[in-house]
Amino acid sequence: MLSRSVQLVLHYDGARFSGWQRQPGERTVQGVLEAAVSKLCGEPVTVVGAGRTDTGVHARGQAAGARVPEKWGAHALRRSMNAILPDDVWIAAAFEMRDEFHPRYSAISRSYSYYVGTDDLASSPFRRTHELVWRKSLDFPRLEAAARAVEGEHCFRAFAVKGTAPDRDDHRCTVARATWRKGEGGLVFDITADRFLHHMVRFLVGTMLEVGEGKREPEVIADLLQQRDNSQVSQPAPPHALFLERVEYPKDLYLESE
Repeated sequence: MLSRSVQLVLHYDGARFSGWQRQPGERTVQGVLEAAVSKLCGEPVTVVGAGRTDTGVHARGQAAGARVPEKWGAHALRRSMNAILPDDVWIAAAFEMRDEFHPRYSAISRSYSYYVGTDDLASSPFRRTHELVWRKSLDFPRLEAAARAVEGEHCFRAFAVKGTAPDRDDHRCTVARATWRKGEGGLVFDITADRFLHHMVRFLVGTMLEVGEGKREPEVIADLLQQRDNSQVSQPAPPHALFLERVEYPKDLYLESE
């Protein structure tokens, strides 16, 4: 049967999901998507994500790919899937891709944001589920200095969960952009890189927040980037304030837009 490759751009609230990856007996984003697209196609369909977000992590730009029967154009697939998906997952866009497209290996960059609420309204039930409520004083220039040290190509072994990447993996990532900005009611950490290790952004944020409150010096980031394990890193920031914002692919992989 003839088929086509489709990219899905996803929004989801991670609160009620046990992460992205399909797991027996658990509700996962991958599992929910595969159930929906398989129902529409009348056959099992595998949905592959650009990355495996952890339990509680959200997305406004997760990318996923699936091969579906040729009769399903990208626009029709998006419309039909959105009609049957649960209300905490939504397909924002869909694109027909070339056959060589792979959601994970074709990606050239991924971008995450982490939200820290510092005003009184951060405790509102409408914000505390998606922001880290922070009541301690933070020095913004110290945060900026810490973020600058992250940019470039480095070994991020100290900012990763031990054992989640093969020993032969060099744990090197190239960070194109890492910056703190002042947002409404708090601060936001934005980071773009070619790849991310397990808990990497959360370890970075947890360490930088300790820099911002004066518990550690900005130079600790550069020191940790020279370490061979994560024994000296700060506790990771909690997952509920982390968003996968965007995944980018080479333009020549797109056949048509929605």
